[in-house]
Order: sequence, then structure tokens, then C-alpha cells
Amino acid sequence: MVRIEGRVAPALALVANAFVWGVSWWPFRQLQAQGLHPLWATAFIYVVAIALLLAVQPHAWRAFGSHGQLWALMLAAGITNVGFNWAVTVGDVVRVVLLFYLMPAWSVLLAWPLLGERPTMAAIVRLALALVGLVVILHEPGMPLPVPRALPDLLALLGGFSFALTNILLRRLQDAPSVARVGAMFTGGALAASSAALLGMAQGAVPAPALVGIAGTALALVLTLGFLAGNACLQFGASRLPAQTTALVMLSEVLFASVSSVLLDAAELSSRTWAGGALIVAAAGWAAWASPRQGDSAQPQSAA
Repeated sequence: MVRIEGRVAPALALVANAFVWGVSWWPFRQLQAQGLHPLWATAFIYVVAIALLLAVQPHAWRAFGSHGQLWALMLAAGITNVGFNWAVTVGDVVRVVLLFYLMPAWSVLLAWPLLGERPTMAAIVRLALALVGLVVILHEPGMPLPVPRALPDLLALLGGFSFALTNILLRRLQDAPSVARVGAMFTGGALAASSAALLGMAQGAVPAPALVGIAGTALALVLTLGFLAGNACLQFGASRLPAQTTALVMLSEVLFASVSSVLLDAAELSSRTWAGGALIVAAAGWAAWASPRQGDSAQPQSAA
């Protein structure tokens, strides 16, 4: 009983993190409706997060000199946030989240060259299961090949691939101070989002950042605090629960995103989405449930 009770708080913390990410699409869309593109909103959020981090840990960057892969983590985490935040703002939320959660499949492919972890037969079957789900979701009647054509699909797949790379880099950076890892991820979010926004603005694809007023600023600050709290919950929960349990609980993000988006008419659950999503979630759940001896690679951390 003591052991079970000792896991309740960490599990609830992970659910809280999943909830933040599962419903984050709504404030991003509210900000976009006020003229603030999700790229600018993401940049703002992480600039504020970095400022708060430096106020508490002013020496967070010292580890960058001795852990060169923190720079790679910065890039991977930045692309993850740009892909996910932009995609859930402009695309079908459920479809985006499901495509993003192909992350365990990409982990199987990346862990072999980067971690030296050969995929087992079970891992290959999970990869195939997830990819079949991808084909089912992307299949369009009359189209010869089920390939991503819409911007949200491309962003979701790019974000999920970068998420897998982020988690593998986190494993390789286990000896780096946690504050340095968090700082790298926050900085990556700010730099990637602002760079993409500036590039898009130069090409006329992204509008200049608009003044959103007091209500919009307050919403952006609440979203920033939500991401910070979610990251803290993740660090608390993931450090006290087995990696498999952490990954399994994090799948609740799919539930939060699905329920909230359907209730608010931000998603359309077609039969293809149901079928393909079931395969992807099954593959992710299987990967989370499997033991490390079964060839699992990096377990999910946080998109933050």
C-alpha cells in the first residue's frame, strides 16, 4: 500500500503535464485570433521562461562548455516546439496529436545509430504498426500515395521526429545538470520560433507580432506558467516512476487533446482518424509498457 500511495503524486504530476500540453492548442488559437501567430506566441513564452530560469539559476549555461550535445538538444527541442505549437493551432487537433505521437516509432529508428540500440523484433513490429496507422490517417481517396500534403501534417510529423531526437539526446546528456538541459530546451524553443517567425515574415507568410492587449498578454503569461509548471511536474513524476510508467501516463495527452478539441469543435473524428489513431496509440502504449530488455529506446520526456 505504501508503495502504491508513493506513486500517486508522481502519476498525478505526469497527468497534469499531459493536461497542459493536451489543451495548449486552445490558448494558442485564442492568441492567433487576436493577431499573434503561434510562432511569435511560442517565442514570447520561452523568452519569459528563460528569464525566469536565469533569475533562479543564473549559472545555468556553464555546462554548455563541457557538454557540447546541449547545442543539439537546443535545436531538437526548438523544432519540436515549433512543429507542435504551430500544428495544433492551424490543424485538426486530434489528427496533429496522433501524428505527433509517432515519436516511439522514430525513436526505434534513431536509437540504433545514436545509442547503439539494435531494435528487437518486437520493436520492429511496433514500428510497422505505427507506420500502418500513419498510412491509414494520411490516405486520401483518389490520391495514389498516402503522403502528408497539408502544412499541419508536415509540422506534426516534423515535431514528433524532433521529439524523438530530443528524448534520445536527453538520455545521452544524463550527466549534464538538469538545469542546463531545461535551459537548452527553453532556449531552443525561443530561438527556433523567433527565427522561423522572422523568416516567415520576410516571405510574407507570417504577420508581424500584434499587440494583443491586456487579456491576450495575461493569456500568454498563463500559458507560460502552465508550461513551466508542466515541466516541473514532469521532472517530479519522471524521476520517481519507472520510465515505462511515465511514457504510459503521458499518453493521456491524447485523451485530453481529443476530448477538449471535439467539445470545442476543433477536430473531426473520421473513421480513418479513429482507425489510424488506434494503431498509433497501440504502438505507443506497447512501447511504453514493454520492458527495456525488449529493445525499447528513449522514453518520452516533455515537448517543453
